[in-house]
Amino acid sequence: MNPAAATSPMIETLVQLLGEGAVLTADADRAGYEKGWRYGEGRALAVVRPRSSAEVARVLAIAAEHGVPVNPIGANTGLVGASNPDATGEQLLLSLERLSKRIVIDPVDRTVRVDGGVTLSALNAALAEHGLFFPIDLGADPQIGGMVATNTGGTRLLRYGAVRENLLGVEVVLPDGTLVDRMSQLVKDNTGLDWKQLFVGTFGSFGIVTGAVLKVQPLPKQTVTAWVGVNQAQAVLNLLARFERASGGTLSAFEVLSADALDITIRHAANLEQPFDASELPAYAVLVELSTTLEAELLDLDAVLLSTLEAHFEEAEDELADVFPMAPAVAWNLRHHISESLALEGVVLALDIAVPRARMAAFSAAMRAQLASSHPQVRVCDFGHWGDGGSHFNLVWPQDATDDHAALKLELQQLVYDTVVRDYAGSYSAEHGVGPHNQRFYDAYTPDALKAAARALKQHFDPDRRLGRVPLDGTPE
Repeated sequence: MNPAAATSPMIETLVQLLGEGAVLTADADRAGYEKGWRYGEGRALAVVRPRSSAEVARVLAIAAEHGVPVNPIGANTGLVGASNPDATGEQLLLSLERLSKRIVIDPVDRTVRVDGGVTLSALNAALAEHGLFFPIDLGADPQIGGMVATNTGGTRLLRYGAVRENLLGVEVVLPDGTLVDRMSQLVKDNTGLDWKQLFVGTFGSFGIVTGAVLKVQPLPKQTVTAWVGVNQAQAVLNLLARFERASGGTLSAFEVLSADALDITIRHAANLEQPFDASELPAYAVLVELSTTLEAELLDLDAVLLSTLEAHFEEAEDELADVFPMAPAVAWNLRHHISESLALEGVVLALDIAVPRARMAAFSAAMRAQLASSHPQVRVCDFGHWGDGGSHFNLVWPQDATDDHAALKLELQQLVYDTVVRDYAGSYSAEHGVGPHNQRFYDAYTPDALKAAARALKQHFDPDRRLGRVPLDGTPE
């Protein structure tokens, strides 16, 4: 039991409102909420689990009356520590896991009204009955409210965009407990401030997303994939340009692995079907996916894939090493085993960066050369969404390479992020967001005018600064 919670009048009030099973104060009950999926850990005063938007509003109003800070938590799959409590034991964690009943599908509008606690897998299972899906593809299973709050991207952002591009309306509870319903289904609404976008990617700093209206897409009737060996970084971009020109808008994913990332994955995931010869790996391996809602008699997608690759071979044979058409599930299995394979190799520093696509090859070459000179013990094992300019620029080194891994991580993080932002007009966080893990870089790189605007919004919505862990205004947490 958290001693502070045991004597808190606020906790007694919350138990009366929600019931004992909805207010968790024991250490063992809180533990699963206090530690992140990979990163982030703290200590909460208690965890509350409301069942409706009205209950969320009442919880925030009660917390405001008692001056207690609140941090929202979704499925806890984030990678920057934003959903976890700080170390004080004074924050109330508000989980939306029980706010997960509403899934109202409109097949004509191709929209869905959904509770913030509904998981992506549950949403897609319901949508599949109507031949639809929400096209944000991830390795995790987040809740919809968390996806809105973090502007989730994923492997098919190239085709469909991130959550921001697929959001029509939101229901939000503000820090004082005010419930605002803007669950619009309108695709066209040019009537002033776009309210919903204030809450996208701001990690619950301005309000808690308890509901959303999402655009959804028809399920593809055909999907084809191939792994392509490519001899150099610039050739990867040339292949991307070819598919965007020649595949008739069917390109839905374009994932890239460096030789180092591929080598480690092949060794540690040896039970997977491997397209490449481990003794002769290409500089880069590219996973190309095409998909369409057309039946095969109207469009032979296999033929589109192969003819596009054949045309590229004819014009740029020296750029490609080999091509392996594969069943999608088999092809993606290799891609999905990268992170766990790198973790088995040594210490991993995972850096989620983005640069303009046209500069990705130059950035990769320059960063590799710089690290080879300054940190020869570090291996660059980058992979990710080159199709949208994103890269998981992961660095790996042996456990015995240093006695102070934390210091080396900070040094390398600063080096890479400075290069990305200042030399290549890029982002230190392509899709993971800000959070406590990236706060100091937000403070360092964000223009003062933007921080001032965020400060004004925070002051408007949350003048007592009680909600969330991400001070987007540059004020220390």
